[in-house]
Amino acid sequence: MFGMSTSNKRLIVTALAVLAVTALACGGGGKKASPTTVPYAPTIDPAAFADQITNPYFPLTPGTTYVYEGSAGGVAEHNEVTVTNETKTILGVRCVVVHDVVTQDGEVVEDTLDWYAQDSEGNVWYFGEDTKEYENGVVTSTAGSWEAGVDGAQPGIVMKASPQVGDEYRQEYYAGEAEDMAKVLDVSGTRTVPAGSYADVVETEDFSPLEPDIVERKYYAPGIGFVYSTRVQGGQEETELVSVTTS
Repeated sequence: MFGMSTSNKRLIVTALAVLAVTALACGGGGKKASPTTVPYAPTIDPAAFADQITNPYFPLTPGTTYVYEGSAGGVAEHNEVTVTNETKTILGVRCVVVHDVVTQDGEVVEDTLDWYAQDSEGNVWYFGEDTKEYENGVVTSTAGSWEAGVDGAQPGIVMKASPQVGDEYRQEYYAGEAEDMAKVLDVSGTRTVPAGSYADVVETEDFSPLEPDIVERKYYAPGIGFVYSTRVQGGQEETELVSVTTS
């Protein structure tokens, strides 16, 4: 997903699936169930997906390129995310293909294809990724790659249609490989990055049970999408939007 590295990443859904996705199902005594213990099996109806991704906090217009600068572990990184004109059909849903390339000192260290689709209610779903890590021009790892419907992997919501403070949900699910989750902390913040200053920013806390010591904060601006992230636990990592262009 959008960011500097993988290690950091109506659809008519039945009522039970909605509870599983948002992790708001309640157990006995009114206690909120843990998102990691709620059974997760969203029902995907291809007919309930839209042709375009127009969610204001995660718009994906083909031909748009987002450029980010940042650092990971003290090493400067350059990240270019391009919304391609290509699509990939997963579980019967036509997904937009996003190409995400991370470089250090001009050399590619990660090259990823991400697959997204928006349901008719406006939720943006993440259907998987094909990611490769490089060292000296050679692929060293494909860890984190997954595709919904393959080997038990399930899609997740990367941005809700109308995010509310306290919402908690799975962004992806491939047991033991990709289990990123998010919780909405704020929906009315402000953020200034090299690309501009933004209001009504959505702030999320991103985490994974696979890496419990790592916690990130991500910020999404209306009309733009992902603009900033910082690691608040588990080392130093930061990313900020530098420019947005559309061809």
